[in-house]
Amino acid sequence: MSLVTAQNLSEQFKGKPIPEVITALAQDYKQIVFSTSFGQEDQVLTDIIFKNNLAVEVFTLDTGRLFNETYETFDRTIKRYKKEIKTYFPDKIKTEELLTKKGPFSFYESVDNRKECCHIRKVEPLQRALKGKDIWITGLRSAQSAGRENLPLFQWDETYQLIKHNPLANWSLEKVVDYLNVNNVPYNPLHDKGFVSIGCAPCTRAIEPGEDIRAGRWWWEDSKKECGLHETK
Repeated sequence: MSLVTAQNLSEQFKGKPIPEVITALAQDYKQIVFSTSFGQEDQVLTDIIFKNNLAVEVFTLDTGRLFNETYETFDRTIKRYKKEIKTYFPDKIKTEELLTKKGPFSFYESVDNRKECCHIRKVEPLQRALKGKDIWITGLRSAQSAGRENLPLFQWDETYQLIKHNPLANWSLEKVVDYLNVNNVPYNPLHDKGFVSIGCAPCTRAIEPGEDIRAGRWWWEDSKKECGLHETK
């Protein structure tokens, strides 16, 4: 697999329904996974995958610092669909060392500290989750940030050496919300309180009208609003 393969897949499946695309992918690629953080976009894809019994492993990263509302959404989701969501935790020893040496809020002190915390709690578990996989399905949308504005349907992820599939790349937030409402899909109640992009509780706040969609993540920083899971150039 390569960049060329990703480009060919983008052309082949342009405009096709999501279940049809994933069903076709499952015929050629056996290791297909979808990562969910229980945000609005992820809940759309979870609903599509579970309702259509698609051959996709759904997993999540539990950083240990999530909002209680996120755990409640997790619980309502598995009860609704009666399906498993595989969970990955941070490495115990590295997490213990981080808190012992720097305390529970070191990420507020510097960008490097924040990236260190993100790497331990999110990036390393993701590396384990994606090891040996062929295709990684995400809930990314091109409108989520300036760095994602040219997001393709399929892309080659050099970091994880696999193809990343972004079924909602061209969806608007309004289309996402409409899907959730029409299909009565459980979603995180924090979305109704101004939280658009929801991550760890200490690192996420609601946004004000007119603010960038990523303004609520690591709001105390002026750096690029990414944690390392989806690096943008």
